[in-house]
Parts: sequence; C-alpha cells; structure tokens
Amino acid sequence: MTETTPAGATGIRHWVLTLVCTDRPGIVHAVSGAIVDAGGNITESQQFASLDTGTFFMRLQVEAATERGAFEAKLAPITERYGMVWALDVVGRPLRTLVLVSKAGHCLNDLLFRQRAGQLGVELPLVLSNHPELSGLAEFYGVPFESHAVVSAAQKKEFEQRILDAVDEHDIELVVLARYMQVLSPELCERLQGRIINIHHSFLPGFKGANPYRQAHARGVKLIGATAHFVTSDLDEGPIIEQNVVRVDHSRTPAELVAIGQDEESRTLTQAVKWFAEHRVLLDGARTIIFR
Repeated sequence: MTETTPAGATGIRHWVLTLVCTDRPGIVHAVSGAIVDAGGNITESQQFASLDTGTFFMRLQVEAATERGAFEAKLAPITERYGMVWALDVVGRPLRTLVLVSKAGHCLNDLLFRQRAGQLGVELPLVLSNHPELSGLAEFYGVPFESHAVVSAAQKKEFEQRILDAVDEHDIELVVLARYMQVLSPELCERLQGRIINIHHSFLPGFKGANPYRQAHARGVKLIGATAHFVTSDLDEGPIIEQNVVRVDHSRTPAELVAIGQDEESRTLTQAVKWFAEHRVLLDGARTIIFR
C-alpha cells in the first residue's frame, strides 16, 4: 500500500496493521514491543486464535509520529520471526474499488450514495456492466460507466479481460459484484482471489433460478435475507463475510418480498465492503474472521 494520507498538524499518523501467522506464545508481547520501539501508541486492538486451523489473527490501530519506512523496519524482525503475513495501511484511506452490475440498481445505488456521503471508505473509479440500464445512475453520482454486451462465450471472455485490464489500469484493490448476474470463470476467480465480493439473496429454504421471490411466496417463506461472501470458483460457496435476515409472513406479496429482499441485499453488501475497506476481514481457510 502507498501512504496517501499526510500526517496531521502534530505529525501524528494513524496506521492500521493486520497480522496472520501460526499461533504460538509471545506474539502479542513481541508486536506490542515493536510498536513501542517505533514510538507508537495502540488505540485499538483485536485478536483471535483459531482452534480449527491453529492460526493467530490480529488487527491494530496505532498512532505514531513515524514514517512508513521506520515503522516497517521496527516490525520486520517480528514478522520474520513468526512468519507473518501482514499489511500496514493508513487508517481511512479510501480503497480503490471496481463495481460490476447488470440491471438491478439497488446495491449500486446504496454503494454510490454511502460513498458520496462519506460513510464508506472506498474510491470508485469505474462501474462495469453487461447491460446499459444503470448508466444514468452512475452518471448522477459522477462515476464513469461502461457497458459491454455479454451474450456469447466469446463476449464473456472479452468482458472478463476488460475487468482485468480495469483492475490494472485503476490500481483496483477490491471488486464488488453488486447484483452482477454472470457466473465468473474459474480463471478470473483465481486471479482476484480474496478481493472480490458478491451478494445474493438468502431464503430458508433456498430457491435458485428465475423468480426466487415468487417461488418463496408460493412456499410461504417466513425468513428472507442476504449473504455477502468472497467469490470462488464454487458458485455462491465462498467464505461468508456478512449475513442479514428479516421475518416475513403470509400477508406479503411477491413485490413486497422483492423490496424487503433488496433492502437486505443492499445493507449486507455495503457492510461487507465497509469492513473489507477498513481491513477488518481476514481469511481463515473457508471462513472469515471479522474484527468489528
């Protein structure tokens, strides 16, 4: 990551540090000591040791009048000793994010609105779509929009290449599928592993295919909701980041179920993106560790 936020008037910088390694004694003590040696003060600290995988996870926010290079130099011996996968970033730095959409605009609208309102720490240089319907919505928020027809295997391959080109062109750190209704190829999933998030409805029981809300209405569903997860080559089975659910009853029409479901999808996806942008989401195999 590149430090893009200058220090305040007092010269104090605010850092977020994430660490993942094999769990063993002394990690917290060693990390804390390195931060003190770097002149840092820990303002937020969360940690978790997974009994399932034997992995230790930690997220820290630190204030320090320390340049990145000096901070990293103090951390380096500790990260090497414990074999850590780690990242250091500026607190609040907007994450460069590419959004993919189709025709439904509720999730995109929520992301665009909250980003403009300062409630979501992302920067949105581009929206890509396989349909032109949402161009006006993106234009309203001043975000560039591109649509490309995807009705054949060749066009799908071309569009996925455009996604990868956009990732490189705009230094994209996160890709969000905001109701993008195309299955991504295993190759694209592999290239963007750990930094691509999808949203879909969650019914009990689940309904797939066309008109899931009408199917749910016909079966008298009592709970509907949404799931945000990382994208993998296994369709809709990636590590779950966030889920929400709401109770409904027999009085709800299919149209009302759609409206309720779209609200849940919007808030669930936005929450997942917010946590990811704040470096609160860490992977533990097929599941996630969320430091709220």
